[in-house]
Amino acid sequence: MPQMSPMWWTSLMLCFIIMLIILMTILYFNLNNKMESNINLMTNKINWKW
Repeated sequence: MPQMSPMWWTSLMLCFIIMLIILMTILYFNLNNKMESNINLMTNKINWKW
């Protein structure tokens, strides 16, 4: 189906870009949560040692 080809490629590219954006946001939030949890663990350990 050659007539469907441009629409297919545009939809594929759109899906790819949306998946990349979702992946980046998930990674960003995961990194933020890990950093916050590490800081919380450090403070908890320091409080516990004291």
